[in-house]
Amino acid sequence: MKNIEEIKTRYLKDGLPVRLGGLSADLARIASFSTSPENWKVVDSLLEESKFFIEWAAPEAPLEQKAFLVELQIQLAYWHRIWVEICADSKEREKLSQQASLWSKKVLEMSGLAKEYFPP
Repeated sequence: MKNIEEIKTRYLKDGLPVRLGGLSADLARIASFSTSPENWKVVDSLLEESKFFIEWAAPEAPLEQKAFLVELQIQLAYWHRIWVEICADSKEREKLSQQASLWSKKVLEMSGLAKEYFPP
């Protein structure tokens, strides 16, 4: 992973909605890249980065969002720990991809950015 302090400094300049948008984007990338074992390094890095994004966003989130983010961080940490095993199994990669996609949508919804850019 790149210089974590530089990433943190940049990430913390944005408000909570944009931070959550960044997390949502990372989760969407995980969903997209995890379908191919050739992308294992990219997914490994995104899993790690997403855990940090949650750590930096959660303190400012409302209580209900904090609870969701903590559960998400735990799952990401678990996936990160066993990523080599998941990467070797196409069915497990597909499950991870589907779950990451669902979470991406939920986090984007939490951010409120989708409503801002795509009003009903």
